[in-house]
Amino acid sequence: MSQHLASIVWQRGEQVFSDNQYSRAHEWQFDGGLRVPASSAPSSVPLPMSVAENVDPEEAVVAALASCHMLFFLAFACKKGYIVDQYEDHPVGTMEKNERNRLYLANIVLQPKVTFSGDNQPDQATITALHELSHDHCYIANSLKASVTIQPVV
Repeated sequence: MSQHLASIVWQRGEQVFSDNQYSRAHEWQFDGGLRVPASSAPSSVPLPMSVAENVDPEEAVVAALASCHMLFFLAFACKKGYIVDQYEDHPVGTMEKNERNRLYLANIVLQPKVTFSGDNQPDQATITALHELSHDHCYIANSLKASVTIQPVV
Protein backbone atom coordinates (compact mmCIF):
# COMPACT_ATOMS: atom_id res chain seq x y z
CA MET A 1 0.00 0.00 0.00
CA SER A 2 1.24 3.51 -0.69
CA GLN A 3 0.15 7.07 -0.11
CA HIS A 4 0.40 9.92 -2.59
CA LEU A 5 0.49 13.44 -1.25
CA ALA A 6 0.02 16.92 -2.64
CA SER A 7 -0.49 20.37 -1.17
CA ILE A 8 -3.08 22.76 -2.55
CA VAL A 9 -2.49 26.41 -1.66
CA TRP A 10 -4.79 29.39 -2.31
CA GLN A 11 -4.47 32.83 -0.70
CA ARG A 12 -6.93 35.70 -0.79
CA GLY A 13 -4.31 38.41 -0.51
CA GLU A 14 -5.90 41.86 -0.97
CA GLN A 15 -8.93 40.58 -2.88
CA VAL A 16 -12.47 41.15 -1.72
CA PHE A 17 -13.94 37.73 -1.00
CA SER A 18 -17.59 38.48 -0.23
CA ASP A 19 -18.39 39.68 -3.77
CA ASN A 20 -17.58 36.24 -5.27
CA GLN A 21 -15.19 37.89 -7.75
CA TYR A 22 -12.02 36.49 -6.18
CA SER A 23 -9.38 34.68 -8.23
CA ARG A 24 -9.60 30.92 -8.32
CA ALA A 25 -5.89 30.71 -9.17
CA HIS A 26 -3.98 28.51 -6.76
CA GLU A 27 -0.97 26.21 -6.71
CA TRP A 28 -0.46 22.47 -6.51
CA GLN A 29 2.73 21.48 -4.73
CA PHE A 30 4.20 18.00 -4.99
CA ASP A 31 6.73 16.15 -2.85
CA GLY A 32 9.51 16.38 -5.45
CA GLY A 33 9.31 20.17 -5.36
CA LEU A 34 7.25 20.69 -8.50
CA ARG A 35 4.77 23.54 -8.30
CA VAL A 36 1.92 23.64 -10.80
CA PRO A 37 -0.25 26.71 -11.35
CA ALA A 38 -3.87 25.62 -11.09
CA SER A 39 -7.31 27.22 -11.36
CA SER A 40 -10.94 26.41 -11.82
CA ALA A 41 -11.89 25.71 -15.42
CA PRO A 42 -13.18 28.79 -17.28
CA SER A 43 -16.26 26.70 -18.14
CA SER A 44 -16.99 26.46 -14.40
CA VAL A 45 -15.98 29.92 -13.23
CA PRO A 46 -15.76 32.62 -15.91
CA LEU A 47 -12.67 34.64 -16.74
CA PRO A 48 -11.04 36.61 -15.19
CA MET A 49 -11.74 34.73 -11.92
CA SER A 50 -10.34 31.58 -13.56
CA VAL A 51 -6.96 31.46 -15.24
CA ALA A 52 -7.21 29.68 -18.59
CA GLU A 53 -3.45 29.02 -18.78
CA ASN A 54 -3.42 27.11 -15.49
CA VAL A 55 -4.26 23.44 -15.09
CA ASP A 56 -7.80 22.81 -13.88
CA PRO A 57 -8.91 19.73 -11.93
CA GLU A 58 -10.85 18.30 -14.84
CA GLU A 59 -7.81 18.49 -17.14
CA ALA A 60 -5.69 16.95 -14.42
CA VAL A 61 -7.97 13.92 -14.10
CA VAL A 62 -7.95 13.42 -17.88
CA ALA A 63 -4.15 13.74 -18.01
CA ALA A 64 -3.69 11.42 -15.01
CA LEU A 65 -5.82 8.74 -16.66
CA ALA A 66 -3.97 9.02 -19.98
CA SER A 67 -0.59 8.99 -18.24
CA CYS A 68 -1.45 5.94 -16.11
CA HIS A 69 -2.77 4.07 -19.16
CA MET A 70 0.37 4.92 -21.13
CA LEU A 71 2.71 3.73 -18.36
CA PHE A 72 0.96 0.36 -18.18
CA PHE A 73 0.92 0.10 -21.99
CA LEU A 74 4.68 0.73 -22.17
CA ALA A 75 5.35 -1.85 -19.44
CA PHE A 76 3.20 -4.53 -21.08
CA ALA A 77 4.60 -3.82 -24.57
CA CYS A 78 8.14 -4.13 -23.18
CA LYS A 79 7.32 -7.45 -21.49
CA LYS A 80 6.00 -8.76 -24.82
CA GLY A 81 9.25 -7.80 -26.57
CA TYR A 82 7.97 -4.83 -28.56
CA ILE A 83 10.03 -1.66 -28.94
CA VAL A 84 7.97 1.50 -28.54
CA ASP A 85 9.60 4.59 -30.04
CA GLN A 86 6.83 7.06 -29.33
CA TYR A 87 3.50 7.17 -27.55
CA GLU A 88 1.31 10.23 -27.99
CA ASP A 89 -2.22 10.77 -26.73
CA HIS A 90 -4.68 13.64 -26.94
CA PRO A 91 -7.38 12.56 -24.46
CA VAL A 92 -10.71 14.36 -24.22
CA GLY A 93 -12.91 14.49 -21.13
CA THR A 94 -16.59 15.42 -21.36
CA MET A 95 -18.63 16.88 -18.52
CA GLU A 96 -22.32 15.96 -18.28
CA LYS A 97 -25.07 16.14 -15.71
CA ASN A 98 -25.81 13.03 -13.66
CA GLU A 99 -29.16 11.75 -12.38
CA ARG A 100 -28.97 14.33 -9.56
CA ASN A 101 -28.42 17.13 -12.10
CA ARG A 102 -24.80 17.55 -10.94
CA LEU A 103 -21.94 18.01 -13.38
CA TYR A 104 -19.38 15.24 -13.44
CA LEU A 105 -16.66 13.95 -15.72
CA ALA A 106 -18.85 11.46 -17.55
CA ASN A 107 -16.64 10.24 -20.36
CA ILE A 108 -12.96 10.26 -21.21
CA VAL A 109 -11.73 9.23 -24.64
CA LEU A 110 -8.10 8.21 -24.96
CA GLN A 111 -6.62 8.55 -28.46
CA PRO A 112 -3.19 6.96 -28.23
CA LYS A 113 -0.92 6.80 -31.25
CA VAL A 114 1.94 4.36 -30.74
CA THR A 115 4.98 4.02 -32.99
CA PHE A 116 6.95 0.78 -32.82
CA SER A 117 10.31 -0.16 -34.32
CA GLY A 118 12.29 -3.35 -34.78
CA ASP A 119 11.45 -6.67 -36.36
CA ASN A 120 8.83 -7.64 -33.77
CA GLN A 121 5.84 -5.52 -34.85
CA PRO A 122 2.47 -6.06 -33.12
CA ASP A 123 -0.61 -6.46 -35.26
CA GLN A 124 -3.76 -4.43 -34.58
CA ALA A 125 -5.34 -7.19 -32.47
CA THR A 126 -2.25 -7.28 -30.24
CA ILE A 127 -2.24 -3.49 -29.88
CA THR A 128 -5.93 -3.60 -28.92
CA ALA A 129 -5.21 -6.35 -26.38
CA LEU A 130 -2.34 -4.30 -24.90
CA HIS A 131 -4.69 -1.32 -24.51
CA GLU A 132 -7.37 -3.49 -22.88
CA LEU A 133 -4.82 -4.97 -20.47
CA SER A 134 -3.47 -1.50 -19.69
CA HIS A 135 -6.95 -0.15 -19.03
CA ASP A 136 -7.76 -3.10 -16.78
CA HIS A 137 -4.63 -2.50 -14.68
CA CYS A 138 -4.68 1.34 -14.65
CA TYR A 139 -5.06 2.64 -11.08
CA ILE A 140 -6.78 5.82 -12.23
CA ALA A 141 -9.25 4.01 -14.50
CA ASN A 142 -10.11 1.70 -11.62
CA SER A 143 -10.81 4.77 -9.46
CA LEU A 144 -13.12 6.66 -11.81
CA LYS A 145 -16.86 6.76 -12.26
CA ALA A 146 -16.43 8.12 -15.80
CA SER A 147 -16.64 5.74 -18.71
CA VAL A 148 -13.38 5.40 -20.59
CA THR A 149 -13.16 4.73 -24.31
CA ILE A 150 -9.88 3.90 -26.03
CA GLN A 151 -9.68 4.84 -29.71
CA PRO A 152 -6.15 4.07 -30.91
CA VAL A 153 -4.96 6.27 -33.77
CA VAL A 154 -3.48 4.19 -36.55
